Amino acid sequence: MNPNLTTDRPTFVTHLECSLTGERYEADRLHGLSRAGRPLLVRYDLDAVSAKLSRAALAARPTDMWRWRELLPVRHTDNVVSLGEIETPLIPIPGSAGSAGSGNVLVKDEGRLPTGSFKARGLVMAVAMAKELGVRTIAMPTNGNAGAALAAYATRVGIETIVFCPEDTPEVNVREIAMQGARVWRVNGLIDDCGAIVGKGAAEGRWFDFSTLKEPYRIEGKKTMGLELAAQLGWELPDAIFYPTGGGTGLIGMWKAFDELEALGWIGPKRPRMYAVQASGCAPIVRAFEDGVEHAERWEDAHTVAAGIRVPKAVGDFLILRAVRASGGKALGVGDPAILKAVDDAARRDGLLLCPEGGATLAAYREALRTGEVDEDERVVLFNCATGLKYPMPAAPQTLDRHAAIDFAAL
Repeated sequence: MNPNLTTDRPTFVTHLECSLTGERYEADRLHGLSRAGRPLLVRYDLDAVSAKLSRAALAARPTDMWRWRELLPVRHTDNVVSLGEIETPLIPIPGSAGSAGSGNVLVKDEGRLPTGSFKARGLVMAVAMAKELGVRTIAMPTNGNAGAALAAYATRVGIETIVFCPEDTPEVNVREIAMQGARVWRVNGLIDDCGAIVGKGAAEGRWFDFSTLKEPYRIEGKKTMGLELAAQLGWELPDAIFYPTGGGTGLIGMWKAFDELEALGWIGPKRPRMYAVQASGCAPIVRAFEDGVEHAERWEDAHTVAAGIRVPKAVGDFLILRAVRASGGKALGVGDPAILKAVDDAARRDGLLLCPEGGATLAAYREALRTGEVDEDERVVLFNCATGLKYPMPAAPQTLDRHAAIDFAAL
């Protein structure tokens, strides 16, 4: 048995805090948004964590997501849930990165996680806390992968789940959500339209709202990307991170993780430049960044092949923008042709199947390299947020008749 899942470990959560006002909220109680209508952040007694946990002790544990238990919110070992959340690999892409120093460009391939995407990190934590806090029914809007992760983990612990998705959500996502035990409904609208349905039902007491950042614990699961990255790179953070940004939970979570690691004394003050990557057909964070404002207006007529980042309005917009600006990074938009070309190049030149959202990070890196925003000798991490196997691929129609004469030179 994995001791990360079965061994009782001390917990250090002290309270929750409104990300906008700093107002404190009691831990170990069910919360949604703060009274200001903004996400709540989990806070820990990091001095106590430092006294109890060393980097050496951490290194001796199995390298899955749950080795970070002291920096996670689940109090009771019985409420830990897992489908095998491995440490995802860092893969160089020398063929497609487009620079002489492309050995410095690494893809963190989150498609290796359960249900094939990084949504597993956030949803396993949120579901574990829902179990701990007695939630019986959950509803959530999704563009696909988050719904699949929620369905899998909620089914694992016996929580009823209803999922709403835009009607053009990839068919494989809709079917896996249904097959893993959720009731899934296609909606003639975008993800925020689905979220409005979830919010109305929650207001009527029908279910608990699991929309992005409307409960506090998905951030805590997603922050393990930052914790893991620091450990994999020998506690030296990269120069830049390119992250596909819809709701932005992972970018916010990683920025929080870096602060916590510095407070523990495990890393220094160096931070990566954070690049929030969006599709040019749905780029509210890019527009807000360029306009110098803290909150992003809803993006009308949102469209892109990268459905996972087709989020017209994010409740955590100001947290994304603060992290990007504090890091010296930028919000970058890339077009669908560049996204599709990056996906094709990574597959054909490096043997790595990126999802469209991962392709967006590679496309953004290439453009940043061209404009001098990044240098080719800098260490850069691109996040591929899901396995490319879930997405349409070009047809391969060639056939061979074994009974006919074969022109081997033409093969």
